[in-house]
Amino acid sequence: MSQAAAYERFRALHERPGAFIMPNAWDAASAALLAREGFEALGSSSAAIAFALGRQDGAHAVSRTEAIDNAVLLGTASGLPVNGDLEDGFGPDSEDCVATVEASIAAGLAGLGIEDTTANPADPIHGFDAAVARVAAAAKAAKGRILLTARADNLINGRNDLDDTIRRLVAFAEVGADVLFAPGLPSLEAIEAVVKAVAPRPVNVLIGPADLATLDAIGVKRVSMGGMLQRRAYDGLIDAAKALKNGNIAGAKATITHGDLMELFAR
Repeated sequence: MSQAAAYERFRALHERPGAFIMPNAWDAASAALLAREGFEALGSSSAAIAFALGRQDGAHAVSRTEAIDNAVLLGTASGLPVNGDLEDGFGPDSEDCVATVEASIAAGLAGLGIEDTTANPADPIHGFDAAVARVAAAAKAAKGRILLTARADNLINGRNDLDDTIRRLVAFAEVGADVLFAPGLPSLEAIEAVVKAVAPRPVNVLIGPADLATLDAIGVKRVSMGGMLQRRAYDGLIDAAKALKNGNIAGAKATITHGDLMELFAR
């Protein structure tokens, strides 16, 4: 699938009626299995990439090239449009965000997300004007070529300021972001406030405090999982390890077989 075709397919999901789930994969097998289950698009996850590589998330421990290559792998394995979780655009300046947009298009991604984070734990969020300028530059580069999600990360960085979060999302929408996203929204009321503030632009919610039908009813368009599915898989590994440690070999057996995975990749 060409990059242009992937973009058009991904954009169409945001324009049709109803909410959809965009699960986040982390390797070829997880991407192919999610595609087999019928999902229509995938996201990468900066946390999942980092943890799979034994690194920390959100600290530029994963490079732009590594993050984009991971997202490309997910698309190759699944045959689906992929939205790359590309952190802060891999640099402090607007030009860094533009370079990330251009690299994502060249690699074949359907969409990408850029945050207002700094990768500096002592001062984790860009000032308002800088954050808006970075999104504006990314949006100009992305327009009509790749779907840009702009993220306001106050709430997951200890800044419990919903008003400032909404102010940022509104500004990001005004300068051209296609999708708006604030992870950590604390309630359905907060989610609904965001949806109303940026309407008619689509809103992504991280996991969400309710089922898909409820989120759909208040106007959410897309639900992502972040690193949740990877951690769920690790739960299974821990359960199996505990069974083995107690001598219960049968307790470590998997439902999915070697043959199932061979068949999955025979395509």
